[in-house]
Amino acid sequence: MIGRRKSTPTEPEPSVEETRSGKGRPTPKRKDAEAQNRRPLVVNDRKEAKRRAREVRNEAYARQRQAMITGDERYLPVRDKGPIRRYAREYVDARWSIAEFFMPFALLMIVAMMFVSRFPQFAEVMVLGMYAVLLVAIADSLILVFFLKRRLRAKFGDKDIPPWTGFYAFGRSFYWRRLRQPKPQVKRGQYPS
Repeated sequence: MIGRRKSTPTEPEPSVEETRSGKGRPTPKRKDAEAQNRRPLVVNDRKEAKRRAREVRNEAYARQRQAMITGDERYLPVRDKGPIRRYAREYVDARWSIAEFFMPFALLMIVAMMFVSRFPQFAEVMVLGMYAVLLVAIADSLILVFFLKRRLRAKFGDKDIPPWTGFYAFGRSFYWRRLRQPKPQVKRGQYPS
């Protein structure tokens, strides 16, 4: 044929015995391979497995509850871990905040509104007063967040601050000090350095 070259044998072809290389053992039967890989998805004693899982879960919760009281960083939830979040908590806890008194004040206003429902003008003034306290509390908490972020940038740098740290501090400021979780580890006026 046109264009075909005849191959010239330069090297002898290797024999069949030289090219064989195997794993040196026979392939296991499918049944044996599946039996070797099989692990029980459900343990035989389900009650025992549930009891053990419950114990492990309860131990983890107990460690987390204790960490919420003592401030132990190892067992805190992810939301509260880290030196920046600790700094934010300590900054909020060291400060007197109008926002922390809003919830008790609002509860008192709701109870008082039940009794003054006969006087709509007085009830209207009470509702406006409650909204005014809410606005002042929000403004106070926003000022807290502004100064906290400034201090965090100065101490930790802008890149290391996790997102939503300002919102974390804002939300914490609205809780009554005794109800905050993790519990406050500093006294009032004892700002973090």
